[in-house]
Amino acid sequence: MIKTIVFDAYGTLYNVYSIEKKCEIVFPNLGKRISVLWREKQIEYSFLRQLTGNYVPFYTVTKEALRYACKACDVSLDEEKESILLKEYLSLDVYPEVEKVLEQVNNKQLVIFSNGSRDMLEPLVKNSVLAEHIHQVISVDDHKQYKPSAASYYQVLKKLNLTREEVLFVSSNSWDIIGAKTFGFKTLWVNRKDAPTEEMEVRPDYIANDIKKISEIVN
Repeated sequence: MIKTIVFDAYGTLYNVYSIEKKCEIVFPNLGKRISVLWREKQIEYSFLRQLTGNYVPFYTVTKEALRYACKACDVSLDEEKESILLKEYLSLDVYPEVEKVLEQVNNKQLVIFSNGSRDMLEPLVKNSVLAEHIHQVISVDDHKQYKPSAASYYQVLKKLNLTREEVLFVSSNSWDIIGAKTFGFKTLWVNRKDAPTEEMEVRPDYIANDIKKISEIVN
């Protein structure tokens, strides 16, 4: 029986590409390109640091990824611009359906589990309409193991005193779903981009274009 719904934050509940608007203001005509490169490198650097054992908090990873994206776009990133853009991660847009769905499943424990560091996640939740719905925030920064490592998902069980069978794990990131499913969680892949399924033997239990499917699964 599902007792707890565990959500990834970035791309699942919060739209990381809402930073494009601010990127466009700071760097005209390059907002979309910078925002996409920024996210790509953010994920890539977290993977590289996990694999090589060179952990740093996600805030540092995010800063490194932004600097790379600006270099790739051949624009100058001074301290002021960097600060403006990094602050956008503390007030990302919530996807339109999310708040209503969380209200519908408030009989379950609702938890965010993210690669984000606490200094990013806690202000993000506090600044959003989800503050009253999320019961707990778990950051990989507490144990310095990035998803999709098995050791990272284990922290969910340890902190919440749950078994694998009691968790529904929800993420828009296919690599996160593969990690969670391999670990033993029941999974919902929120395929917001209508992407093809990954060519691996691991398959999500459920697939949907948004998180509305959760109500059907747990109620």
